Amino acid sequence: MLHRQRRKSLVVVAAAATLAAAGVVATAGAAQAAAGCRVSYAVASQWAGGFSANVTLTNVGDPLTSWRLTWSFGAGQTVTQAWNATVTQSGSSVTATNVSYNGNLATNASATLGFNGTWNNSSNPTPSSFAVNGVTCTGGTSPTTPGNPTTPPPTTPPPTGSWPTPTGQVGVNGTIPVSGVFDGGMRRYCCIGDGSQEESQDPMFQLAAGATLQNVIIGGPAGDGVHCAGSCTLRNVWWEDVGEDAATFRGSGSPTFLVDGGGARSASDKVFQHNGAGTLTVQNFQATNFGTFYRSCGNCSTQYKRNVVIRNSTLTRPGNTVAGINVNYGDTARFSGITIVNDSSRSMVICRKYNGNSSGDEPTQVGTGADGTNCIYSSSDLTYR
Repeated sequence: MLHRQRRKSLVVVAAAATLAAAGVVATAGAAQAAAGCRVSYAVASQWAGGFSANVTLTNVGDPLTSWRLTWSFGAGQTVTQAWNATVTQSGSSVTATNVSYNGNLATNASATLGFNGTWNNSSNPTPSSFAVNGVTCTGGTSPTTPGNPTTPPPTTPPPTGSWPTPTGQVGVNGTIPVSGVFDGGMRRYCCIGDGSQEESQDPMFQLAAGATLQNVIIGGPAGDGVHCAGSCTLRNVWWEDVGEDAATFRGSGSPTFLVDGGGARSASDKVFQHNGAGTLTVQNFQATNFGTFYRSCGNCSTQYKRNVVIRNSTLTRPGNTVAGINVNYGDTARFSGITIVNDSSRSMVICRKYNGNSSGDEPTQVGTGADGTNCIYSSSDLTYR
């Protein structure tokens, strides 16, 4: 039996900036067509040299069949990755265009996009204005005739702990193999397995080396979640009810695994299970109600030195352990920008150290806490709220 720690779900919630700008005048059309929008911009997490943000566009005017949202950064920020939109940047000017599944916006409907970016470590201000389809958002709704007065934009707080709403449902009868890029369009994929902790369950998604799984909501029961056979990327993947494990990472040599964005709930054992070699990076993630967030396998028949980097993530209790590693194999765990919620007694263990084995026996715990060698973090890397 692989040594796993039970975990439930994680919820990442960190918002540093908000903006609501409204009032888009539509481009050519009926003279009295009402047009308007509301935009919220929230920095979800921020770290040295990088940050993650969410942008929500709400159409408060007549229905749109496509949209192009533009803004300018004021302090040299750059977009490096994006999801739920096609994002390009020229100098300080950013353009986000809808993708196939979120271009149609009925009145009062919203579309949310997210991105990772860089900043100068000094100032990361919210953009001062937005435009949709080439017209500056000025507030309220207005007809397309010129000279119509505008209304000051309302202030909308950023979402905290919100989870995406599925755009549809896909029934799953067996493991879905993935090679290349699989984009789920924010549909819910369900269901496989029985929701138990049995390790013999099939995964819902099986990723070949080099594959990417993105924009997917995994409903419960989810079997054994996602399996990566080698280097892989999980971007904006959400587990509504983890069941056994959210994801298991395998492969020999020096694979690299990236989990960027998303969240997980109700993991009575582990969220992420690392059985192979290499380095796993988890960033911009939220989890709540879990046993162990990350575990380097303590008793796999083949053992490796494993590394994990966990940054800019929010973990909400109940939760027992952030990371469990095997110091006798030289594992390392690095933490930064970690927010712990509902833990006034500081009960959640950030880094738990074991002596692992390859015989299948239960590993022996040998300590906890930062040591600068295997468990690498300081008090400034942790925020409690």
